[in-house]
Amino acid sequence: MRNFANLEATPFDVVIIGGGINGAGTARDAAMRGLKTVLLERGDFASGTSSWSTRLVHGGLRYLEYFELPLVRESLREREVLLQTAPHLVKPLLLTVPIYRERSRPYWKIQAGMCLYDLLSYDKSVPKHRMLPKTECQQLFRSLDQENLLGAAQYYDAQAAYAERLCLENIFAAQTAGATVCNYMAVTDLAVADQRITGLTCEDQRSGATYNLKTHGKTMVINTAGPWVDRVLGLTPKEVRSPRKIGGTKGSHIVVEPFPGAPATALYVEAKTDGRPFFIVPWLGQVLIGTTDIRFEGELDPLKADDAEVDYLLTETNLMIPTANLSRADVTFTYAGVRPLPYQTGKNPGALTRKHILFDHQKEGIDNLISLIGGKLTTYRHVGEELVDKIYRKRGESAPPCPTLTTPLPGCILPTDPRIQARIDSEQNQLSPETIHHLFTLYGSQADGVLALVDEEPGLAAPITGKLPDIQAQIVYGIHNEMAVTFEDILRRRTTIALQDGYGLTALGVLAQVAQDYCGWSGEDCDRQITAYHQFMHQNCIPSFEREPLTV
Repeated sequence: MRNFANLEATPFDVVIIGGGINGAGTARDAAMRGLKTVLLERGDFASGTSSWSTRLVHGGLRYLEYFELPLVRESLREREVLLQTAPHLVKPLLLTVPIYRERSRPYWKIQAGMCLYDLLSYDKSVPKHRMLPKTECQQLFRSLDQENLLGAAQYYDAQAAYAERLCLENIFAAQTAGATVCNYMAVTDLAVADQRITGLTCEDQRSGATYNLKTHGKTMVINTAGPWVDRVLGLTPKEVRSPRKIGGTKGSHIVVEPFPGAPATALYVEAKTDGRPFFIVPWLGQVLIGTTDIRFEGELDPLKADDAEVDYLLTETNLMIPTANLSRADVTFTYAGVRPLPYQTGKNPGALTRKHILFDHQKEGIDNLISLIGGKLTTYRHVGEELVDKIYRKRGESAPPCPTLTTPLPGCILPTDPRIQARIDSEQNQLSPETIHHLFTLYGSQADGVLALVDEEPGLAAPITGKLPDIQAQIVYGIHNEMAVTFEDILRRRTTIALQDGYGLTALGVLAQVAQDYCGWSGEDCDRQITAYHQFMHQNCIPSFEREPLTV
């Protein structure tokens, strides 16, 4: 049940607008340090850029080329933090960079970059890089384009295969620490008086109810709306309205099934036609290819990968791995997001800084508003730490020590933990070891909550689809315990069924039945949800070149 009865009466110290990974991380940090915190997200948590990334937790190797050494160091340190505090969600990933004569950066330059990368990650727990001479590279990667191949570099970064769950765990950690977190709660107006935001008007997107939040003398408002930062700033009165802050670039991805020559480890390559870097990454039994990097000035909602971008990624993958022979028919999912980069003119998209900026609007006449410009999945924790430190400075108070550097996320668990084997033994009559391991990967130690539902109602052990290990108890758990209120929430972010099995369309029937049988949803509610889900997929994910509409 969505109950916001106390929203207007609570004197919040921090109001965070935007529930992506940076807003979630900031809410967790602020609440854990004792600030009365509310997070307001107009859609679902992680429904924007946070869920449309390449799902890498990385130092940003190519940032070295632009001499952004502090950003690389920050990213590499935060990568290590996540490997330790969220090992169920963030795992080491081996990447290979093929090197070509007259087509990529010179061999010596890439080797120097690798050495510097190792130096900047001096506290890492993953192996150092190694260089592969041509003959070794040809043996290990026999399907790679051989024309002018000089060798390759190999190094480790990390992958967050379920990036949405990383955001959600921060949301639930913030909630446990005392924060109020609201999805589908849009901020519709910002009242300003005496150079301060004095109130916020919010609208519950599910019920239509309106709420008015009042600020007090020390309340800080944090704008972590990502690409929508300027839209939030546009809610202030005209006389104090901020100039444009975001000049984002669009990044598109495609998902395909494994193909002839598909690498067992990730490839970080430079496109043969234009030299633009992109990734070919094994991901949950499929291959994730992306991303593009195109300056973006269009509408943010809806947003999908253009046919030309899909064709570009297919073509460049085929040029890099000639045995792939990928075509449009091989694409099983597409998605696109916008990076919330600083507004700058005269630079190509790849040269725009990836360093985040905490913009204090005091210089524009609003003393208690800070906007986050930029921000990466990898560095979200440190962004939250910096924002909360700044909040305390603005309050004229000393900041307590930041707890998030070493505090594990709620689901933190290793795959060798004896609790997992104990569950395999206790559930052997109902669930396979594969399913148990999947649940502990997705939910970490909190998988016990899902399994408890199966113990109460054995019918919930049934799969959602025939292809994947996800079970029907996850639907009930998502609705009852994880604030899921739409079919899209469940299939896109509480699970990744949408990305793995036919856009999730074949799961809608089971989803509707479970929601009615166990969650009190009406048939009419489910019919509306199914219609909305089809519309979302066609507007955002199903390629325009699909000849026939996909149906349930």
